[in-house]
Amino acid sequence: MWVSSRSQRGGSKINLLMTLCLIGGMVFVALKIFPPYVTNYQLQDMMQSEVRFAVTNRKTADDVQADVWRKIQELGIPAKQDAITVTSDQGLVGITVNYSVPIDLIVYQYNMQFHLHSDNHLF
Repeated sequence: MWVSSRSQRGGSKINLLMTLCLIGGMVFVALKIFPPYVTNYQLQDMMQSEVRFAVTNRKTADDVQADVWRKIQELGIPAKQDAITVTSDQGLVGITVNYSVPIDLIVYQYNMQFHLHSDNHLF
């Protein structure tokens, strides 16, 4: 019985092609999903710094909101200015930002929802 070695080599080429397609797809998805998380982290870090020093720097709620809005524009986050809520009461400052980022994966589109909150409340 004689078995062709060509059919065996063809199978390994298909497996390699499928593996490369799978890895390529995973890289594509990671490149689409990872950047919004990075910008979200940068905004969260900025908000924590803002609330920590807002009272010391004697900033009003409008000043804090303007600073957060500038950072949102700098980072290119698709949020609206009215999505920023700043509360200031007797030395306690809180910032809340809600926004969504549309993700287009060619065959599937969805919105990543982000809900950020920072305050200088100790307990």
